[in-house]
Formats: sequence, structure tokens, C-alpha cells
Amino acid sequence: MASDSIHVKVSGKLQYHNQQQVGHDGLHGNAGEHIRALVRRDLQTRDKAWDLLQVELAPAMRAEDSEFVAVSAKDVIRRNKRR
Repeated sequence: MASDSIHVKVSGKLQYHNQQQVGHDGLHGNAGEHIRALVRRDLQTRDKAWDLLQVELAPAMRAEDSEFVAVSAKDVIRRNKRR
């Protein structure tokens, strides 16, 4: 499998934070390890969000058409303003 590379320049607060996460006092051996850990965490967060959304939508996906009520966009906006 071919290896693709991404080259990213960071400065300021991003560079400082990355430096704090690398080396003897940091959690990672080098900047690349830190970036890979961030991407993995991002993927896990996305997967968890998708799983939660599926759980929330499951009852509606199983519902019969007769259980749904037609509403207008104005009704939805009015309802959401009350929240």
C-alpha cells in the first residue's frame, strides 16, 4: 500500500501546544505521533456521534407512517423558538 504524506505548518498557539505534547514531558515521541493521535480521536468522536444519532433516530425509523404528523416549516420554527 502506498503511503501518502500530509505536510502541515503550524505556528503560534498551535505550535506551542504541539510542542508541549511532544518529547520527554509530553505524551508523544514526535509531532507526527501527536497529529495521528488527534486524527484518531476525531474519527472516534465522529463514530460515537453517528452511533448516538442512530440510537435517537431508531424509533422513528421503526414507526408506522400513520404515527407521523405533517407540520409546516412555520410550526417547526415556532416550536423551536419556545425551547
